[in-house]
Amino acid sequence: RLDAPRGGGADDLKRIRGVGPQLEALLNELGFWHFDQIAAWGPGEIAWVDARLKFKGRIERDEWVAQAAALAGEG
Repeated sequence: RLDAPRGGGADDLKRIRGVGPQLEALLNELGFWHFDQIAAWGPGEIAWVDARLKFKGRIERDEWVAQAAALAGEG
């Protein structure tokens, strides 16, 4: 996790299906600012973040990791 976005600018995590402004703010609070961070999540990170979401299972249901990997590859 990061204290702040790299290079002074965060990725637009709202581009991940299922992530709106409130979830993006929560992810930022938890230290996730970039697509490549989410793309690297394993089962432990998914469980840790999922425990902090109101809608359990959303990460896997909406395939955040795969989406983030595709978006990280755009740059």
